[in-house]
Amino acid sequence: MKKIFIVYGHYDEKSFNAAIRDKFVDTVKNNGHTVDVVDLYKEKFDPVFSGEKPDEIVLDHRGRIEKSDVIVLIAPIWNFRMPAIVEGWIDKVLAPPWAFRFKRLFGNYGYPIGNLKDKKAVVFCTYGSPQFAVRTFFLNMPTKRLRRGVFNICGITDVTYKRYFAVPFVGVIKRKKFLKDVQKTANNI
Repeated sequence: MKKIFIVYGHYDEKSFNAAIRDKFVDTVKNNGHTVDVVDLYKEKFDPVFSGEKPDEIVLDHRGRIEKSDVIVLIAPIWNFRMPAIVEGWIDKVLAPPWAFRFKRLFGNYGYPIGNLKDKKAVVFCTYGSPQFAVRTFFLNMPTKRLRRGVFNICGITDVTYKRYFAVPFVGVIKRKKFLKDVQKTANNI
């Protein structure tokens, strides 16, 4: 059985992101996995990073990640990124030298060495835009950034990225289809 650490980043408990969280949590718990959920808005996580040392909350989240097998992010994509509260969490918690460090090659050149290699990541994101626009005009920027620029640098190469497009504009049948995909993903943890 796996230990799953979830970072949830949406302010509205009636949002589709909340439905994703609930379906995922229910499914993995029914499969015997343990779940640890951080609700950044409810916990009033401070996303501002000003170069300070990690506080008790950041150290607590890191300790919980260390005990987990899977890190799950659930949040919308706004302005081609996750909400500021989630981005701040990434900056503060998945930071060097804890999550990764740089190996110097020569001069100012080096490469990251991830410290979270034994973890898996799952990302659930909702978009207001249709898939065509995100893929064509925006070149899948959020996907690439989270996969390569966050998780791969931390050493996590097993990343499942699930995207649900045009969420404000789809009907009940499409949302049920999205939630079946969430359930399938949870069953494959």
